[in-house]
Order: sequence, then structure tokens, then C-alpha cells
Amino acid sequence: MTTAHDQPWRTASPGEVRDAMLDRVEEELARLLAQEHRGRRTSDPRSAVLVMGVAELIQAGGERARPAICLTGYLAAGGDPDDGEAVAAAAALELLDTCWVIRADVRDNAPLRRGIPTLHISHAAEHERNGWRGEPRRFGEGTAVLAGDLALAYGDRLAAGLPQQARLLWDDLRVERAIGAHMEAAAATEYLDDAWPGQCLDGCATGCATGCGAGWYGLRHALLIGAALAGRDDLREAYEEYARALHAAWRIRGFLGGGPGFDGDAQFLRDVFFDDRARDRAEETIAALVVRADKAVAGARITPAWREELGALAREIAG
Repeated sequence: MTTAHDQPWRTASPGEVRDAMLDRVEEELARLLAQEHRGRRTSDPRSAVLVMGVAELIQAGGERARPAICLTGYLAAGGDPDDGEAVAAAAALELLDTCWVIRADVRDNAPLRRGIPTLHISHAAEHERNGWRGEPRRFGEGTAVLAGDLALAYGDRLAAGLPQQARLLWDDLRVERAIGAHMEAAAATEYLDDAWPGQCLDGCATGCATGCGAGWYGLRHALLIGAALAGRDDLREAYEEYARALHAAWRIRGFLGGGPGFDGDAQFLRDVFFDDRARDRAEETIAALVVRADKAVAGARITPAWREELGALAREIAG
């Protein structure tokens, strides 16, 4: 017979339960990448290079935002902390994020990521150091893009065994993040009439002119995958409204802080038109959006402890 001693999470706080599952996500990622690296290194050392690049980037840290959001949604929905499918889904989400981080670094020509050289920079330097044929920059960028493809392939492998509803959400997320990433890149090259992310207040979608669909779907789908794994389709509406409010708060925080996607026109708007009063109004809007997120889950069938944890997550995302 299973006892509380066999399942110590029964006496742990919600945050501790989620953190324990996140530890298992780290173990799953480390196991997968170590196994792949051993196999590739044995067959041909050159084929292990891409695996090593993905592994080094993941091991360098990161926020693990999507796994944390997914597991919070899963556990708040009453999911079993011992279930392996939720761990696999969270690990797959981190690999998907890794793919898009690599591609964004190539697109932006970023020199560093998480305190280490970006993959396209390190591979270009390797090419130049060894005197190989061709152009170092193109080699570095091409190799980095392939590393992103590999991270995505590993994510697909982990997601392959998910239940149908969760798998459909995963497939949809892959498509929408690709389209959203393109729109974000395209929007960054255009002159916008208004760089203020006001459209996010009513809910972002693929057609959002500010190009933030990738972020919106990353938050929404991570929560919905968690609910689907827990068998709680009744939480879809509450989770979608919660995600919509938080995404808007996150975008406004990014605008105020000059985060990714908020340079150029956005910087001009902040520097010229945003005085202290405008910033105070923006902070009030963020606070109102967090309250809106709280209200979204207030009437859902979620235990008070996990409702409080969703509130804490909302405040973390909103900055």
C-alpha cells in the first residue's frame, strides 16, 4: 500500500512540488543529451558537435519559464506529481525554447547567451581558427540553425508519447511560434505608427501587428498542455483569460524596460513621450492586469493553495 512517506510531495508546499518536478525535468534533459552525445561521439565525433552545442546552452541555465508555467498549470489542475508525461512535456517545451533562442541569436547576431558565446559565434570562430574552406560567418550561422533543428527534433521525440489533446496543442504551438517569430522579426524592420503594445490588452493572436504572437502562444499553450495532461478541459477558458492578461502585463513590462522587441520606435516613444506620469499609468495598467489574471482563476475548480501559487506566478511574470 502506498503511504504518505512514499509520496513526500503530499506534505510539501505547491512551490516545492513544482520545483521537485522541475528537478526531474533537468534530469530528463541531462539524460537525453548525455545519451545522444555518447552515441554520436562513438560513431563519428563530428556528429556530436551539434548535440554538445544544445547541451551546453541548456546546462548554462535559463529561466525554464515554459516548463514552470506548464507544470504549474498541470499541478493546479490536480495533476499527479509522479506522472512522467508532465515531465516529458515540460522538457519538450524547454527544448522548443532552446530552438528559438538559438535562431533568435543568429537573427540578432547576439554575441553571448547565458554568459557563454552564442553557437553561431563559437562555430564561426572554430572555422576561422582551423583555416577551413568557405566563409566562417556562414558556417557558424548554418551550424547554429542545425543545432536549433536538433533541439526541436528532441522536443518532438519527447512529445510523441503525449495523450492526443496535449499532442495537438504541442503541434499547434510549434506552428504558431514559428509564425509569431517571423512576425516579430518583420515588425522589428518596419516603422510602426505606435510602438506601445496596446493591442495586447485585448488579447494577442497570430495577426497581432506588434508581432508578439510567439510569446502569447508560448504562455497560453504551456498552461493548456498542463491542463490537458491533467484531464481538465474545463479549465481552458480560465487558463486562456489568465494567459491573456499576463501576456499583456509582460509586454508592457518589456516596453518599459526596453526588452527584446522594444528598441527602435519603442525606444523613441519611451525617451520622448514617456514621462514619470506615463510610467505610473503603465504600472497601474500592469497591476490591473495581474488582478484580471487572479480573477480569471478565482472561480475555477482549483484548490486555494494552487490558486495562490498561480497568483504568485502572475506577479513574477508581470515583473
